[in-house]
Amino acid sequence: MKTISVTDFDNIKIGQVENREAGTGCTVFIAEKGMSAGVDIRGGGPASRETPLLNPLMAAQQIHAVVLGGGSAFGLGAANGVMEFLEAHDIGFDVGVTKVPLVVQSDIFDLTVGDPFTRPDVTMGYNAAKQAFDMPNYKDGNYGAGCGATVGKAKGMETCMKTGIGSYAIECGALKIGAVVVVNALGDIYDYKTGQKIAGLLNEDKTAFVDTVEVMAQTIDVIDNKFTGNTTIAVVMTNAAFDKAQLCKIAGMAQNGYARSIRPVHTTADGDSIYAVSVGDVQADMDLVGTLAADVVSEAIKCAVYSAESDYGYVAAKDLSF
Repeated sequence: MKTISVTDFDNIKIGQVENREAGTGCTVFIAEKGMSAGVDIRGGGPASRETPLLNPLMAAQQIHAVVLGGGSAFGLGAANGVMEFLEAHDIGFDVGVTKVPLVVQSDIFDLTVGDPFTRPDVTMGYNAAKQAFDMPNYKDGNYGAGCGATVGKAKGMETCMKTGIGSYAIECGALKIGAVVVVNALGDIYDYKTGQKIAGLLNEDKTAFVDTVEVMAQTIDVIDNKFTGNTTIAVVMTNAAFDKAQLCKIAGMAQNGYARSIRPVHTTADGDSIYAVSVGDVQADMDLVGTLAADVVSEAIKCAVYSAESDYGYVAAKDLSF
């Protein structure tokens, strides 16, 4: 196996736009010829759009775009801009009078980072789709949906850290598999190979990490209004040929990457979601691809941590003093 770029996949284009001042953005994955897709949602508070399309029982066998965004549920309107762009380019499901682009979306909660009243909207979604077509511009770090991402928020925003969007991809013979992850978790982030904590909850003077689970375990009292400004979202892509049901399984196996790298994970205060998409016709074993999917997700999480820049008053891993 060798490492490749997440942009080295045929039949899929990635564009992203962010509003740095407002601390939000979106990242769009477009397959103009359509792509099979599945999803696995394990967090208790997802902000999502059209994910029922990916249920194997639903009629649609392909979609045309996946949007990862900020703005929580407010940001789901970005998909309307993506649809507008795709319809203008004659991309979508043919219904006779027009073509309806099938677009799914998941968002992180970043409203407490910059301007809470500026969110991804129709214009931002349109511009991200246009960027994907005209000049694909994917970058790791404080870009696109990762612009306002943070982690380690069990005690609120005062002691959390800045993260972002990250990617990792590999090639194994003719098989390619990669992941793009927006890391915005309630919990702490670990290097899954070493067990070392690399980001998360800080002490008050930001000179050391604090263990999120230990903080949570200080009381067993029920917390009715738990802080829910979280959610880690991802797209796993492969050039292997799979249908919706198989991709739902691969997305579920890819969640193991979250579980190895984020603690706690899949809480009621997170909306952890993974899309898995097929953009090729390579024949490959589903269990192998699912296993590798978990690996590239964990590596993309590390990339999101180490690529992030300190901003909005939140320190990134590269600028820690300890």
